[in-house]
Amino acid sequence: MATQTAAQRREQARAEYDAFIKACPTNQLLDRISDKWVSLVVSALAAHPMRYSDLSRKIAGVSPKMLTQTLRTLERDGIVTRTVTPSVPVRVDYELTTLGSSLALLLTAVKDWAETNFDEVHKARERYDTDTPAA
Repeated sequence: MATQTAAQRREQARAEYDAFIKACPTNQLLDRISDKWVSLVVSALAAHPMRYSDLSRKIAGVSPKMLTQTLRTLERDGIVTRTVTPSVPVRVDYELTTLGSSLALLLTAVKDWAETNFDEVHKARERYDTDTPAA
């Protein structure tokens, strides 16, 4: 077997990513970006940068702890940038990065699909629940 450089090993690993394998890093990334709060935060920021309080008002039901945690993980993953403007009080703005904007196209489409098709899904659930005996 030929010796590989570190760059060659990284490239081979990238080519072998398989999200269906639990240990694959892409599986972990899919888990992160499929989170409800991540989807809503990214979709909200797709329109324009927002402050924490604006996001909190826009996303009904998100707790301060969950919003903070979601923003931190998105910042760590390079999807969101956090800009602090020194003032009184301090102003903090969140904005999608280029990577985040590419993700926003997908997550906003999923959000829009859910809003458009919920009535049909709800009817299907009712039919299923009516026609399927309890286990």
